[in-house]
Amino acid sequence: MEAMEAIITRRSVRSYEARKIDKKLVDLLANAMNAAPSAGNLESRHFYFVLDEGMKKKIASCCSERQRERIASAPLIVVACADEKENRYGERGKNLYSIIDVSASVENLLIAAHSLGLGGVWVGAFEEEKVREALSVPSYLHPITLVPLGYPAEKPMPHEKKEMKKIFTFIE
Repeated sequence: MEAMEAIITRRSVRSYEARKIDKKLVDLLANAMNAAPSAGNLESRHFYFVLDEGMKKKIASCCSERQRERIASAPLIVVACADEKENRYGERGKNLYSIIDVSASVENLLIAAHSLGLGGVWVGAFEEEKVREALSVPSYLHPITLVPLGYPAEKPMPHEKKEMKKIFTFIE
């Protein structure tokens, strides 16, 4: 799949087949995340790849009741964290750049997953402290998002997007 096609056709997938993701694909996803740009090349991010069934259930229990079952059923959950220790840009770096670094990596993850026949969804609604406790996340790492991934058991339809003129200003 070409890059533009993967970007344009990617959808949020919330339902997954039971089959496991091959280790080679997991490694490709990690490489895609690592290839994302980073402020000052600090790479102020850290990722937990959760494949263990028991730990996936613990992570899912940190989410809203409505989401728990589908998150736990994903063959892989990526917990994306901002690394506040890797910072040389003051408060702006700590409060913004590390989150941008994580976001760029997660977008690469979702596009790469789609191009490999996988699907996932960006989950921001979770209890951060419970995730921190479940994974023994050190205090300098800040969980930003969870991304459950797997082979899609659904084919989501595209959502209507805002008109381009409402979200873009071209200054010529």
